[in-house]
Amino acid sequence: MTPFATLNHEILKIKGWQYMKLSGFPVMNFPVYSRSRLKQLAACCIAVLMFQLSPSASATNGINLIGFGAESTLMAGADIAVARDTSALNTNPAGLVQIRGQAFDGFTSVLRTLDLSHQDSLGNNEHASNRYTLLGGGGYATSLENLPCTGGVGLFAQGGAGGVFKNLNTAFGTRDELSSLFGIAKVIPGFGCQVNDALSLGASLALVYASVEQKVFPETSNAQFPGYYLKDASALRFGLKLGAQYRVNPSLTLAATYTEKTELPLTGGELDANFTAVGLGKVRYQNASFKGFALPREVALGLALRPAEPWLLSFKLNWLNWADAVSTATLHATDPGNSLAPPDYTVVTPQNWKNQLVFATGLAYTLNERTTLYAGYNYGRNPVPAESSSPLLAAILEHHFTLGAARQITPQWQMTGGVEYSPLVKVDYSNPLYGNAQVRNEALFMHFMLSRRW
Repeated sequence: MTPFATLNHEILKIKGWQYMKLSGFPVMNFPVYSRSRLKQLAACCIAVLMFQLSPSASATNGINLIGFGAESTLMAGADIAVARDTSALNTNPAGLVQIRGQAFDGFTSVLRTLDLSHQDSLGNNEHASNRYTLLGGGGYATSLENLPCTGGVGLFAQGGAGGVFKNLNTAFGTRDELSSLFGIAKVIPGFGCQVNDALSLGASLALVYASVEQKVFPETSNAQFPGYYLKDASALRFGLKLGAQYRVNPSLTLAATYTEKTELPLTGGELDANFTAVGLGKVRYQNASFKGFALPREVALGLALRPAEPWLLSFKLNWLNWADAVSTATLHATDPGNSLAPPDYTVVTPQNWKNQLVFATGLAYTLNERTTLYAGYNYGRNPVPAESSSPLLAAILEHHFTLGAARQITPQWQMTGGVEYSPLVKVDYSNPLYGNAQVRNEALFMHFMLSRRW
C-alpha cells in the first residue's frame, strides 16, 4: 500500500485549470520532522532505534516485510506457530508465553537492490540510485510474576517501497527527477497468556507511524502538467493483532492470528507545485495530504511440526486484504502561497490492488546444542495490477528464499544471521507518457540478530 499516482491521460482539474492527470507514482519517504510532538517522538524513535539510514524499495509481501526478527525472517515468515522470541509481538503475541524470565532481541537488516530499474519508449533505462536500505529494531519481554503471562514491547520496521531516479527523460522534453520513498514502523506493546496446558492466547496494540516524500518532475512545468514535490506528510494510528497457539501434542502446534486494518491518512505535509509555464513560478501549498491507503486486514493460519527431535518444520497461510486497503488514493493540497494560484490541487487515482494469499514454509534443524540452521521459502503473488504500476512502485517481488544459522555464544547470548534472496520480477505496462514501459525489481537482504536470555 503505497500512496501513488499512475501516469495516464485523464484530466487533472485544479479549480478550473486542466492538466494531464498523473497516477501511479508512489509518494514515499521518512521525513525526520513532523507537525505534532507525538509524531516527532515517533519519527525520532524510528530514526534512532530502527537505524533507518536510507529508505528504499523494501517491499516484499505487498509492502510488508516477510518476517520480523532473524528467526521469523530466516524461516521465511512461517512464524506464527513458532513465535518464541520477542518478534512474537508482531507475528503472534500468543507465542510470548514461551519466554520465561527476561528476553532481549536486537536485530538489523541490510537490503541491497540488485535491480530496481525503469525502462520506457523515451529512451530511459535507469537503475534507482538508492541501492541500500538499513533497517532494524528490537524487543524486550519478561514473564509476569505469579501470572501465566509474558508481556513485552518492541519496535519493528513494517515495510516500505520506493525509488529515486534522478535524471529521467520526460514526455515534456526535459530531464528531471522522479523519486518516491515510503516507510512504515510500529512500536508494539503486547502480552501472551497460558490458558491451559495446550492453549495460549495473546494480543498486541501497535502504534503505527508512516511517512512519505515524493518528487514528480519538480523542475518541469508544462501547460499539461505542473511538476510537484510533496514532503512531510505522515500518519500516526493504532493497530490491533490477536493470536492463538494450540499444542496438540509435543510434536504438533497449531496457530492462528488476526490483524485489523489500520488506516494511514498521511496529513500535515507541504506541496510545491511548478506553475512556471503560466507565469506563477513554484507555489507552495501549506496543507497537503495523501489519503486512501492502509495496512491491510490479515488472517493467518499456521502449524509447526517436529517429525524427529532435531527437525522443526513450520507452515503459514496468510490472507492480506489489499483490495480494501489500497483502492483509490487522493492527493489533496490547499492554502497556496500565491493568491493567483489554484486554491485547490487534487489528484484522485484508482489503484485497485488485489488481495494476496501468501504461503510460507520454514525449516529449523538443531545441528548441536549450540547451533541451529534455518531455511525457508515464501511466495505471494504481486498484488499490484499492471495498469497501476510505475517506476517507483517496488511492491512486485513474489518469491523469497532464505538461509541462515543461529549460534549460542554463551549461556545467555545468541547470535543469528542469514540471507534472503528475491529473484528478478518484471512488470510490463503501457502508459501515455512513457509508451511501453517496464519496471524491474530484484533484491538481496542480510539479516542479523543478537539475543540475550536471563
